[in-house]
Amino acid sequence: MTARERSISPSSLEIDDAPDLSLPGWRDKFAAADLRQGDRVLKRGRPVVDRPKISTTIRLSADVVEHFRAGGKGWQSRIDEALSDWIAGQAKR
Repeated sequence: MTARERSISPSSLEIDDAPDLSLPGWRDKFAAADLRQGDRVLKRGRPVVDRPKISTTIRLSADVVEHFRAGGKGWQSRIDEALSDWIAGQAKR
């Protein structure tokens, strides 16, 4: 055994001064902390909009859902846009 190996005892390796950051108190502190990018504080959550969308449940035929889902991500927004266009067309009549 070398002198270096003797200077590190197993008991000194077991000591951990770092706090357990997974404990509820630490999680609460992290959740409440400001999120920063450089000096700028970033806001959390969805951005505020003038006319927020309303969560609802609607039953659509399978072919309609398949058509919009085939376009990939954002298919629900495309259905919303199609319905808005239809409403605008009805208003012109």
